[in-house]
Amino acid sequence: MWSVAILGPGGVGGLLGGVLARAGHPVSVLARPSSAAVLERDGLTVHSVQFGDFTVPVQARIPTPPDLTVVATKATALPEALDGLAPGGLILPLLNGVDHMALLRTRFPAQDVVAGSIRVESTRVAPGRIEHTSPFSAIELAGDPVDPARVESLAAVLREAGFEVRVRASEAQVLWDKMALLAPLALLTTAARAPVGEARTARRADLEAVVHEVAAVASASGTTTDPSRTLTMIDSIPPAMKSSMLRDAEAGRPLELDAIGDSVLRAGARLGVATPATARVVAELRAT
Repeated sequence: MWSVAILGPGGVGGLLGGVLARAGHPVSVLARPSSAAVLERDGLTVHSVQFGDFTVPVQARIPTPPDLTVVATKATALPEALDGLAPGGLILPLLNGVDHMALLRTRFPAQDVVAGSIRVESTRVAPGRIEHTSPFSAIELAGDPVDPARVESLAAVLREAGFEVRVRASEAQVLWDKMALLAPLALLTTAARAPVGEARTARRADLEAVVHEVAAVASASGTTTDPSRTLTMIDSIPPAMKSSMLRDAEAGRPLELDAIGDSVLRAGARLGVATPATARVVAELRAT
């Protein structure tokens, strides 16, 4: 069994914590005091179309160090949240963006930080209550620079718990393949203040331009994404779907604009890739 710490037991972190606890791994959570008290008293309840409905006990005390720490906060809360973590064990960030990897490696040994991404629809509806509405929860892990044997051990733990896991050759593949879809979807739905069906029609020219720009930055970063395939994926999304950034905007919460939009702009500037459409949409969002 692995001791597991969850930093940010929201939709993603809560789902992983619940499923890993159900598989027999001792799980602790690091959350705000009010949420931590509820979790320690009532446990973590998951309603999932993939894993079923269950409640598992969790602790609000982080072991020092756990075998695995899943970092699943919002990017806007990451620097402050890291103050509660001690080095040691593997660190698996499942965050939006790409720049968090550099921050994590200033706080923890680089050989302990595994780049990861997750494809899932999961939401925290109340402290300790997770609604997992997609029939999938697919995780990708990068095979570098962490010892491949440690990454494969992590992948095995996640697979045995029930997740679909793929280990890829490079960090760039894991992070930028996700960004190629995430950035256009998040930026344009939020700029349009509309679900994906309306946004992809009303802001079509901007959407196509941003998709191509992010793909170009991804290519310069070391991976290849197909803009036509990305657009096809966006066009296949149910029209009523809202991005997490749009949900944050509607709720008046801070936007992950720096982690998603600005990270594309920074990478483009560093790699010599022009991103004028992305810059215009980011400026539009910053002005609202």
